[in-house]
Amino acid sequence: MFLRLVARPLLMAARVKETTGIVGLDVVPNAREVLVGLYKKTLNEIKAVPEDEGYRKSVESFTRHRLKVCQEEEDWEAIEKKLGCGQVEELIEEAQDELKLIGHMIEWNPWGIPDDYECEVIENDAPVPKHIPLHRPGPLPEEFYKTLEAVDTGTLNQAISSSKKEDPAIS
Repeated sequence: MFLRLVARPLLMAARVKETTGIVGLDVVPNAREVLVGLYKKTLNEIKAVPEDEGYRKSVESFTRHRLKVCQEEEDWEAIEKKLGCGQVEELIEEAQDELKLIGHMIEWNPWGIPDDYECEVIENDAPVPKHIPLHRPGPLPEEFYKTLEAVDTGTLNQAISSSKKEDPAIS
């Protein structure tokens, strides 16, 4: 009787994930603790990036949010649902990748370029292979150019009223 009333609800509350359903991605039983540790390490390592850089601001913002969710929620399902960014095991891989990227960004120092630096532009006139799309948009409709001209000349209201078509009468 005791097991049915007390132990069973406790076992049901602490559901254990059996598989991620993703080949090569194993279940991490203590995913919440791993995520909290990774997010704290990320926030510590990103301090080496200058404060005014967009990369640092972005990483700090989403890492703080994810850390807060992991600290508030005890259950892996709740963390996954609240973040909406995949399974906790995927989040662990993302956090590990972000830590690697922070190291590379510090090494590469892309924000250390002087303001007066001029980049040399190398033009390549080689033909584009046929299997690569050119991504050139088609011509715009004639009506677009008429509207643009009306905006430039200040006669937009006249162009709109003249282009309105009368609706057919309902019989």
